[in-house]
Amino acid sequence: MMKSVAIRWRRLALSSIAVLATLSPALAASPGQEAAVNASRALVPSPPWPAGDERGMANTLGRGTWSRCAFHLAQQNAKTYEISHVRSNSMPLSPFGRPLAYEYTPSVSIPGTRHVFNGEQVKGGEPGAQGTQMDAIGHFAYYDKVWDGQGMPPADTAKYYGGFTQKNVKPTPDSPLLKLGIEKVPPIITTAVLLDARSHMGKVESGALIGASDIEAMLKAQKLEWRGILPGDVVYIYTGWGNNWKDPDTEKSYYTMGPGLAFDGAKYLEDRAVVLVALDNPFTDPVAAGQLQQRAKPPQGMEQGLPFIIHHHNLTQAGVHQIQNANLGELARDKVWTSCTMILPLRSRGHAGSPVRPVAIGVPNQ
Repeated sequence: MMKSVAIRWRRLALSSIAVLATLSPALAASPGQEAAVNASRALVPSPPWPAGDERGMANTLGRGTWSRCAFHLAQQNAKTYEISHVRSNSMPLSPFGRPLAYEYTPSVSIPGTRHVFNGEQVKGGEPGAQGTQMDAIGHFAYYDKVWDGQGMPPADTAKYYGGFTQKNVKPTPDSPLLKLGIEKVPPIITTAVLLDARSHMGKVESGALIGASDIEAMLKAQKLEWRGILPGDVVYIYTGWGNNWKDPDTEKSYYTMGPGLAFDGAKYLEDRAVVLVALDNPFTDPVAAGQLQQRAKPPQGMEQGLPFIIHHHNLTQAGVHQIQNANLGELARDKVWTSCTMILPLRSRGHAGSPVRPVAIGVPNQ
């Protein structure tokens, strides 16, 4: 009798826990993941960073972020997701970078041998500004006052992240970046959070702003309140705009406009010391239809002379890295809200950006 009562109580307790897990984001986390997150908290450094810093929020990376990643790598049903688009001569091209063109060269034979080898070369353009690409912190600078467009730009007065000046970073027009170049970015190996703005906001139109309240609402809807956004996280934001990425790019619409991050959203992520933010959009910033042709005002920032205020804030103030043109559709379809992500920009000395092939490893929840 006592044994049967104990069994019934045990079944009732287990069923109650299961019900609570569906209601409580805290209980929705697996014990292993929650333990990994909690163990990492004391291991991840927090800003401010020392004078002369060139890494920004990448200083958060290390044992703490790697240990959080390890949980996802060890899961039995984990899957690898490509977060980049395939690069080609026919992909969409940014109007802010020189058009990229590859030249495919003939097969080469070596006399006296049986060998044949193939290669290709970059015929022209900016590899680090096209396709899925990552910005160096030194990609952006700013003036204290709005330049009126008259005469030569006062480039020698430009200021950069960490108090660096134009003389420190790019002293001559033909100089590489002497500070804050893409080679200063360490391997980014950390946990990623995917926020599904497409489900939260419906169809996300060009110029739409994804703000702090949206981020909190998505965390709640996706049962991620128990962890939130952690120091050292990468934040991926799926808007659905990436569905407009077509190769070959016959419509020429992808790069003309797009949704983006609101300023209070960028501040929210800075306050949580994220290492990088990436959207499936062209600019990270929101761009209204007609804005690039000067037929419409930017959605935000012009009162400060900063139409690309997210670029400005992330790169010159917060030290938060950025990837443009992230390929997030499959990750969103599988509802992989948390994962281990690995991001390795090329170590090109003095470059302002790099082609990049991010991957995420996580368990499909669909």
